[in-house]
Amino acid sequence: MRGTGRTVFAGNRIEEFQVEILGVLDNVGPKESVILARLSGGPLEHTGVMQGMSGSPVYIDGKLVGAVALAFPFAKDPIAGIRPIEDMVRTSPPLASVPHSRPLVALVDKDLTRFLPKPAPATAGGERMIDIATPISFGGFTRATLDAFAPQLRALGLEPRQSIGTGGKVDPVMGNPADLKPGSMISIQLMAGDYGIGAEGTVTHVDGNRVYAFGHRFLDVGSTALPFARAEVIALLPNVNTSFKLSNAREWMGTINQDRNTAVAGELGKRVPMVPVSLSISRGSRPIESYQMQMVSDPLLSPLLIQMAVYSVIDETERTVGASSIRVTGEIEFQNAPAPVRINNMFAADNGSAAQGSLTAAIPVAYVMQSGFNSLQLKKVALNIEAYDKKQQWNIDGISVARGSVRPGEKVRLNVLLTGENGTETSRHLEYDVPIGAEPGTLYFTVADANTTNLTEFRQILTSNPHSASQLIATVNGLHPNTKAYVRVWRADPAFQLEGSDLPDPPASIALILAGSQSTLAGITQTRNSKIGEMELDGGDMVISGVKTVQVEIKE
Repeated sequence: MRGTGRTVFAGNRIEEFQVEILGVLDNVGPKESVILARLSGGPLEHTGVMQGMSGSPVYIDGKLVGAVALAFPFAKDPIAGIRPIEDMVRTSPPLASVPHSRPLVALVDKDLTRFLPKPAPATAGGERMIDIATPISFGGFTRATLDAFAPQLRALGLEPRQSIGTGGKVDPVMGNPADLKPGSMISIQLMAGDYGIGAEGTVTHVDGNRVYAFGHRFLDVGSTALPFARAEVIALLPNVNTSFKLSNAREWMGTINQDRNTAVAGELGKRVPMVPVSLSISRGSRPIESYQMQMVSDPLLSPLLIQMAVYSVIDETERTVGASSIRVTGEIEFQNAPAPVRINNMFAADNGSAAQGSLTAAIPVAYVMQSGFNSLQLKKVALNIEAYDKKQQWNIDGISVARGSVRPGEKVRLNVLLTGENGTETSRHLEYDVPIGAEPGTLYFTVADANTTNLTEFRQILTSNPHSASQLIATVNGLHPNTKAYVRVWRADPAFQLEGSDLPDPPASIALILAGSQSTLAGITQTRNSKIGEMELDGGDMVISGVKTVQVEIKE
C-alpha cells in the first residue's frame, strides 16, 4: 500500500511526502502494533527520519491511518514506525489528576528526573526501534547548562538543542486556531521569557478544538496543563545518527492536557496560566543581572526547570571551575499556603558550586508540590543568588569543655574550634546551664552542621506523610540554614518523636504505650537518645560543615 504524509520542512508551509507501507510489527508492546513504512520525497532521502517529525500524519486513500512516531537510530534509509490513529485518540478523555500519596522527592535528593517515566524501546527483528526523540530547544541558557543536564534529558527521550532564533520568546497574543492543521509544527512551552524551553513535534489530527500530536509520549506525565504554541521551521540539519529540525515558537495556540504513551492531546484556544519566575545575581553586595520568565506549574517539571534556570544564571556570570561559594535566598509562594517557603542556604566547593546552589532552590519546590496537597499550587518564585570567588567555609575541627565534670546548677563552658582555607582558625565560645535537679550521669554535647542536624531532628517528619499544608510548609521553613552550626545537648536515654516534637526520656508507662503505637499511628518514632537542649552557632557568610562530640559527667 502507498500513501502520503504531511509535515513542515521550512517555515510554516505544510508539504507532502510519500509513504510505502512495508508491513505491520505486531505486539511491539502490550496489545500494541506499529506500521512499518519507507518514507520518500522532499529532503527525506538526504536527512532520513527527523526529530521534529513525530506526529506527522500519514494518509492512505485519503484516510488518516496514523502518525510517524518511531525510527531506527543510524538507519541509512528513511524507514519509520507509524503509530495507528486508534491508539492516539485513546488519550482523548481528560482524566483527573491523581495526587501522590506521599512526597516523591527527599530533601537530600540530587536527581529531580528519577521519578519521571523513562521511554521503553520497541524491538523488531533484533534491531532496536525507538520513539523519535523529541527535540527540546533552549533559549538563553548557557552551553554548560545543556551539557550538565543532557544525560538526564536524553534518558527521558528528549534531545536538547540550543535555540538560534527568538530565544523562546513567544508572541503573547493567542493565534488563530484555523492556522493549525494536520502536519503543522507545534512547540510545548515549558518556560518563556529571558529563558525559554520548548519541545517540538507535529500535529497529527484536529477534531473541533481537540488536537492530537507527536504519536508518542512527551514525558508520559498523564493529565497535565502545558501551553503550546505554533512553531516555524528555520532549518533542517542532517545527522549521521538522527537528523533534526530547528524551529522557533511563534504564537500561543492552546493547552496540552494529556501526555500519554501514544500521543499528546490538548485543546485549542485555551490559555493556561504560567508561574512568574524572577532570578537576580550579585557578586557580594553588587548587583550583576536579573532575569524574568514564566514557567509551567507541574509537580515533576517545575522543580527541574527552576534547577536548570538557577544553574544557568550562575554559570553565565560566575566561574564553575575552581573554588567558589554560592548563597541562594528568596521566597517561593504557593496558593492557599499559610506562608511562603523561604530559601536561605550557602554552598562552598572547589568545583561544582553551581550544581549545589541550583539544587537548594529546586528541592523544596519538589518536596511541596509532590506532597499530595492539590491546593498548594505554585504561585511565584523570586530568588537572589550571591556569588563569591573564594571558598567561604568553616570546618568543625573540635569541641572541648573547660571541666570534665560539673554539678547541677553550674555552667558548662564549651569551646568550638573552626578551621578554614589556608590554615585560618577561629573559636566560638558557648555556655550551657545545667538544670538544678539534673540526674547524675553522662551529658553529651554534639556540634554539627545543618545537614546532620536536619537529618537528626526531622528524620521522622521527612519520612512520613505531612498531615496538613501548614505542617508541610512549617517543616520546610524549619530546616536549619547551613551558615550555622547547632550544639545538641543529649543523654543516652530512649526517647520518642511525635510529629517532629521531641519527647525525651518519658516515664516507663508512657514509653511502653508509645513503643506499641509506632506501627499503628503515623508520626511516632523511637530515637536512640534524648535531646535535652540546643544552642546555635552563627558562621556569618560562611558555610559550616562537620560533626564533633564531647561529654561531661554530672555529679551529685
